[in-house]
Amino acid sequence: MDGFEVAARLRREFTVPMIMLTARVEEADRIRGLEIGADDYITKPFSPRELVARVRAVLRRTNAARPAGDLLRIGDLTLDLPRMNVAVRGKPVDLTATEFQLLRTLASHPGRIFTRTQLLDVLRGEDGEPFDRAIDAHVKNIRRKIERDPRHPRYVLTVYGVGYKCAET
Repeated sequence: MDGFEVAARLRREFTVPMIMLTARVEEADRIRGLEIGADDYITKPFSPRELVARVRAVLRRTNAARPAGDLLRIGDLTLDLPRMNVAVRGKPVDLTATEFQLLRTLASHPGRIFTRTQLLDVLRGEDGEPFDRAIDAHVKNIRRKIERDPRHPRYVLTVYGVGYKCAET
């Protein structure tokens, strides 16, 4: 598999910034790399200082495209709030609207402990039915989707006898 194929596959699965470093110097190759989805294309030989400057430029553009308040990050877990998207290690994760709202609440306050009742209030409002064990089922589903090992969670942690919290960054 050549670099163009790798770049195309990466772009289909991930939205991370991408810079192609290659020995292919032809204009057609540069155009192809950028059209595939690379954010920049650098040919060899290149100066390490130029590479660092280009990485910084791509990161500036990427970060400017998304207001900081629109993303929540806990380790390699990312929540894109306006789009209601979740990714772990750059891979998209499908959550229901309820699961997303629950994870958003926890991730918005890393380290803060929420009781099941507080989480139910967030999900259903003050008049929500008091089935606090429903939260446990939602947390179990979230863990199954975002954790490498749901039995040993890294993101959504249980505080025994109290409720749940999101790990601190």
